[in-house]
Amino acid sequence: MAPPKGPNGGKNKGGAYVDRDKPTQIRFSNINAAKAVADAIRTSLGPKGMDKMIQDGKGDVTITNDGATILKQMQVIHPAAQMLVELSKAQDIEAGDGTTSVVVIAGALLESCAKLLQRGIHPTIISESFQKAVDKGVEVLSSISTPVLLSDRETLLNSATTSLCSKVVSQYSSLLAPMCVDAVMRVIDPATASTVDLRDINVVRKLGGTIDDCELVDGLVLTQRVVNSGASRVEKAKIGLIQFCLSPPKTDMDNQIVVSDYAQMDRVLREERAYILNLIKQIKKAGCNVLLIQKSILRDALSDLALHFLNKMKIMVIKDIERDEIEFICKTIGTKPIAHIDQFTPEMLGTAELAEEVSLDGSGRLVKITGCANPGKTVSIVVRGSNKLVLEEAERSIHDALCVIRCLVKKRALIAGGGAPEIELALRLAEYSRSLAGMEAYCVRAYADALEVIPSTLAENAGLNPISTVTELRNRHAQGEKTAGINVRKGGISNILEELVVQPLLVSISALTLATETVRSILKIDDVVNTR
Repeated sequence: MAPPKGPNGGKNKGGAYVDRDKPTQIRFSNINAAKAVADAIRTSLGPKGMDKMIQDGKGDVTITNDGATILKQMQVIHPAAQMLVELSKAQDIEAGDGTTSVVVIAGALLESCAKLLQRGIHPTIISESFQKAVDKGVEVLSSISTPVLLSDRETLLNSATTSLCSKVVSQYSSLLAPMCVDAVMRVIDPATASTVDLRDINVVRKLGGTIDDCELVDGLVLTQRVVNSGASRVEKAKIGLIQFCLSPPKTDMDNQIVVSDYAQMDRVLREERAYILNLIKQIKKAGCNVLLIQKSILRDALSDLALHFLNKMKIMVIKDIERDEIEFICKTIGTKPIAHIDQFTPEMLGTAELAEEVSLDGSGRLVKITGCANPGKTVSIVVRGSNKLVLEEAERSIHDALCVIRCLVKKRALIAGGGAPEIELALRLAEYSRSLAGMEAYCVRAYADALEVIPSTLAENAGLNPISTVTELRNRHAQGEKTAGINVRKGGISNILEELVVQPLLVSISALTLATETVRSILKIDDVVNTR
């Protein structure tokens, strides 16, 4: 794609040398690099998309269909291609779903840019026309969307199911979709909520079992083991979360104590015993019967002696609570972390109906704390899977489905899926381009044609003939069937809303705007300078 040289080899009229060659080359190099990335993940778009197997330097294997995950793991060196990786990250944060489509759209737009540049249209004109086109596009998308109420459970389920359909775990969507909808509905107040904090939904991975064993737990789930064998079930639990150690204290400096006879030895042990017993008596006095202990890196968080006393007092102990779990635990059971024994008072404890350790038929154990007195609007989802790959992919799929419902909470509107909105946009923008004059009309037209990449890729991945399918689709939309889309299950074209293939408006709008922004910024670059 070498750009045409100017007449007289780059010299202008005054005879001074002007190198017009380099910016064009840089542009084409950037466009090609970014297109290569887009083509790499094009095959994983849609319900019939293929999965990618990624092996990293350590030899860990990931199998995934999620555009953001694939790009995050790919080692992309070219700076323009890295912009596409950032783009899919941005889409992941903004909408959570549509991470593959956003990159595919960007790739198609770049391809149309390359054609426009070869025709000699200036990059700034292309860039400004694309901005016009995207503003018009957002208008069109909003006009074809249907508003949705959060109380309408069916619609929410359909959106979550559509999101899960393109994942490895699609056959379990009838189980996972209701779980995700219920999880989001429990952590927000549907009347007033404007967004969902996904940190309130704790996804716990536990190896073993199958995906059928996933469950939603109203309360707290801990993967740590109960340390003492005596108490594995406590009703009317009073839960304390401590951040100090139940073991003999250490001095700040290194020191050695020389013990010369047995009496002194005895005294050391007696002191230690009295110290620990005193700590545990205070814990018992506050009425605590379930004790969570934060992981300590300085010394043992729990000495054997302390464990022995706690056992006698029938206090259930769970140790090695990670630092980053503390906030969620406190929010769920209404406890406060206790940093020193003097603060161990009854009002710092959380209460729950039941704390018990449940055995998961042969594949380890979980601690469940349920029936919290003043639940702080949090839920836990336990994800099960037969091996690590399935487990991780299931977790990613659940995250995507939660994000889709979050999009509906943020912007309560739905549009059809299955390539319908893209074709509708292409038609409307082509109409709009006729009302413009000059170069702009040409660029907007190219933008409209580029959007057809989504339906044609969907058709291609489903094994249909992309050209005839897209032509038929365009024909249907021109006749006014706004919701006609590619029905991948039956391999034809049908009204997608009747097939219940829907997606949140926010996903499409953010995909369109983010892709266009990225393409515009790649267009504006005319030189790459390496600094040391």
